[in-house]
Amino acid sequence: MPRVDAVWRHPGYRYAFAALQQAEANRIFCRHDLQHFLDVARACWILLLEDESARDLHIPKDIVYAAALLHDIGRGAEYETGEPHDAAGARIAREILGTVEPDTRFSPDECAQIVCAIAHHRSSAAVPDAAADRAAVLSRALRRADKAVRPCFACPARSACNWPDEKKNLAIRM
Repeated sequence: MPRVDAVWRHPGYRYAFAALQQAEANRIFCRHDLQHFLDVARACWILLLEDESARDLHIPKDIVYAAALLHDIGRGAEYETGEPHDAAGARIAREILGTVEPDTRFSPDECAQIVCAIAHHRSSAAVPDAAADRAAVLSRALRRADKAVRPCFACPARSACNWPDEKKNLAIRM
């Protein structure tokens, strides 16, 4: 997926990713590393394939993967400044998507869908009416995938986690 590779190679992404990895170097649970981003991408893709209404929207795989690579990229900024990571992530994603190599650029509509999905991936609140159906569906799938890929039931640091038990994944599920 050349457009996803372009996001990964982008200097702004590499900088934000490195800052995030450094900020979480001593974190004992739920690290936001490449494995998490790819797990979210794969789970999100599966959720979209299984959702009949999403299938009708034909959301391209590279849009799903780009959104997943970028969905938590704002966590470094959150650690540093307190800016919520969904807002920081949307800001960073907008900068990156607007400046990737020209031959691998997402269209303005695709960029808007990705940024909107990132901005709303933490909340079940409705995506603004101005956003396309694709952004709303992508946002919901991204939110579900983000939570579903966490193996809380097998985490050695589960007792130290600040997530309430009702939010933890205490069984294998999607």
